[in-house]
Amino acid sequence: MIERYTLPEMKEIWSQENKFRTWLEVEIHACEAMNKLGYIPSDALKEIKEKADFNIKRIDEIEEVTNHDVISFLTCVGEYVGDASKYIHMGLTSTDVVDTALAALMKQAAEQILSRLKKLHEVLLSKAVEHRETVMIGRTHGVHAEPMTFGMKMLLWASETERNIKRMEQAVETISVGKISGAVGSYANVDPEVEDSVARSMGLKPARISTQVLQRDRHAEYMNSMAVVGSSLEKFSTEIRSLQRTDIREAEEYFAKGQKGSSAMPHKRNPITVERISGLARLLRGNALAAMENVSLWHERDISHSSIERVIIPDSTITLDYMLYKIIDIVENLLIYPEKMKHNMERTKGLIYSQSTLLALVNKGLSREKSYELVQRNAMECWRTGEHFRSLLEKDSEVVEMLSADELDEIFNYENHLKNIDKIYARFGL
Repeated sequence: MIERYTLPEMKEIWSQENKFRTWLEVEIHACEAMNKLGYIPSDALKEIKEKADFNIKRIDEIEEVTNHDVISFLTCVGEYVGDASKYIHMGLTSTDVVDTALAALMKQAAEQILSRLKKLHEVLLSKAVEHRETVMIGRTHGVHAEPMTFGMKMLLWASETERNIKRMEQAVETISVGKISGAVGSYANVDPEVEDSVARSMGLKPARISTQVLQRDRHAEYMNSMAVVGSSLEKFSTEIRSLQRTDIREAEEYFAKGQKGSSAMPHKRNPITVERISGLARLLRGNALAAMENVSLWHERDISHSSIERVIIPDSTITLDYMLYKIIDIVENLLIYPEKMKHNMERTKGLIYSQSTLLALVNKGLSREKSYELVQRNAMECWRTGEHFRSLLEKDSEVVEMLSADELDEIFNYENHLKNIDKIYARFGL
């Protein structure tokens, strides 16, 4: 199994140290841009770049008095820089710094998530290839339908993961925007060229237009994209949970040596991790809803979005990163039981070939309505008595009149249901 999850990258992205470091990066890039435009002397810029720093404990002390995080940050930085600090934040408003820095942090977090998604895609494709011909029963409404392969299931998940990669890439594109446009977005006290320079220095694009804030539809798209990814992971997890049920047991989570399933029942092997993923997906959807509530702000901005974003954005990225880490581990180490899959296919006594029988009768010239009637009456008798479906068909004079023993052999051959699998795989270059 892969190493124990420790939040190495995500924890650092959302640390106070990295947040303030990113704020400082925005401020210094703004000073550099203003220097080029002649607003800040070169000697002052040199002093700012050499001395600018901060101390988180000192920022907290100042904020106890100011009750304003950006002012506290700037005061602390000013204590390091000295007189040249008068040029820092010149013409800017707080959210010029906060929103631009947040966009950069969200981009970093999403890139980590994308790396996990790409790894999951790789693992799913590997399983799809490995189990390309591992036959199992497909289920609709939880009821046995027709034969398929376990590889198809993995390929389906890989395809969905491809779409989730595209969603997250689009979310990165949408959120990778900075703004340095002042109190209402009019650039009254700062040149638009400063915004352009800062944004590009931060790996972002300048917003085409903003108010005092970047518009929160961007953040809502980002959060909803993560919620959709989470919902896909819940879907995968729910399927594994179902396949692990005792009466199915076609696949299950890896159960490590020494692991315990129940404090009361030593025999238990519970799907605890996929259940955890299912639960965490609900958190992502709830946070996405909160992000949509943040879209509607008063006039050119209010602060109602700020407090909740400090919770939901780090929490959702950390949560999804963890979920992806765990599902990759689960899929890589999934216990799969092909013989149990074949065994389960036989549990309905051949009923899974009802459509094949129906089509064979139609191809013999019988009307679809009459064919359906013949097949269904024997199928219902199979359900009622437990007698094999083929045996019932062989005792039905109307069926025997239309279908020979050899034709029934062909109908009751599961391999016929897999004849186009290669064409499906070919769509994925496999």
